[in-house]
Amino acid sequence: MVDTRTYDDRDGWIWFDGKLVPWREANIHVLTHGLHYASSVFEGQRAYGGTIFALARHSERLVNSARILGFDLPWSVAEIDAACIAVMQANDLTDCYLRPVAWRGSEQLGVAAQATKPHLAIAAWPWGAYFGEDALAKGLRLDIAPWRRPAPHTAPVHAKASGLYMIATMSKHHAEARGFNDALMLDWRGQVAEATGANAFFIRDNVIHTPTPDCFLDGITRQTVIEIARKRGIAVQERAIWPEELETFEQFFLTGSAAEIAPVGSAGPWTFEVGALTRQIQKDYSDLVNGRVSNG
Repeated sequence: MVDTRTYDDRDGWIWFDGKLVPWREANIHVLTHGLHYASSVFEGQRAYGGTIFALARHSERLVNSARILGFDLPWSVAEIDAACIAVMQANDLTDCYLRPVAWRGSEQLGVAAQATKPHLAIAAWPWGAYFGEDALAKGLRLDIAPWRRPAPHTAPVHAKASGLYMIATMSKHHAEARGFNDALMLDWRGQVAEATGANAFFIRDNVIHTPTPDCFLDGITRQTVIEIARKRGIAVQERAIWPEELETFEQFFLTGSAAEIAPVGSAGPWTFEVGALTRQIQKDYSDLVNGRVSNG
């Protein structure tokens, strides 16, 4: 059943600048710098059976993303880890999604932000399949995004920065208006990059190919899938992939903490099978995050 409640009007607790506050009271001022100038970074992670997968790696990336944007968080990685666990437990959750978000405050407004203070909030809620179970069974339908990932000298592409998702939202809205589940984004060179919020993997002759993350986020789920595949003895090639090569691939799947492992049935004019190797990677990932021993 789809939860239709808005995200500002729920019961529960959110960790906000060092303490748990009632969900509806976790508010900021309208003149917050992060709202006006995108000086904000965030994470997304899932808990399975009460354990948050790759928690420290997510917290480390959050701290590093803020540092890339030029502000330091006054909380250590260990303190952020503990806060995530506290939020999950306060809301009596075991299987859920968690969203830490850090931003510059309202002490100064304008492009400059040296006088602002950093803030951090962490929320948790149940969240099922990101793309929905039906789409996962059939394979996603992807449009080709009208926007491209920027060059690394034009944006902080290795931070999980909120501003970088502006074109992702625009591309996803464009795709959904045309009947697609999501969009495949190219980069400024015209090479294949990623989907709007998930990394891309392609399969041909039992070899996995994935774009080099030189202008987009090297996702933690992406790294995990590469580790899973290589543990199974499956070759993984990280390299430049041009759109005209897509017709040669047999399978295609997306990876992300929210999306998990999502098979793709088509992208633009190209079609793919939801094949055995994609399903195996899906199972191996599920086994890993749920603490089950894989047969691999």
